Amino acid sequence: MPATPQPVVTEGSFLTLHYRLSTADGKDIVSTFGDSPATLQMGAGQLAPFLEQCLLGMVEGAHQIFELTPEQAFGPRNADLLQRVSLATLRENSAAETDYCVGDLVDFNAPGGGSFAGVLLQLEEQDALFDFNHPLAGQHVKFEVSLIGVL
Repeated sequence: MPATPQPVVTEGSFLTLHYRLSTADGKDIVSTFGDSPATLQMGAGQLAPFLEQCLLGMVEGAHQIFELTPEQAFGPRNADLLQRVSLATLRENSAAETDYCVGDLVDFNAPGGGSFAGVLLQLEEQDALFDFNHPLAGQHVKFEVSLIGVL
């Protein structure tokens, strides 16, 4: 009797898995190992598209570690995403009496109704300098996957 082929991850698969995203030096960013496994549907936006690309073609039961360059992961740092924001704009996006400190992550309302965030780098008298790069932009990351089930 021929062996039943292992289920393989495709674009619409439902998955049960453990995964870990860590910095190149091994510091966990997010991990389900040691907790309940995650369940997700490929293409539903539950994982970043570049992480889903790593999963495509994996077979049920596989365990793999992907080492991703900044270009494969969150992209290189972009100097154009260092932006000055007027204090008036900052106040418009803040709760009353909010005090900001260098290093704070601040959410801003986007014109289309969404939001975006930037890290406060400098606070001056008239404006503030923010970094709108993803916090992991420019970094190598590791993506570890233990694929438990594929439907």
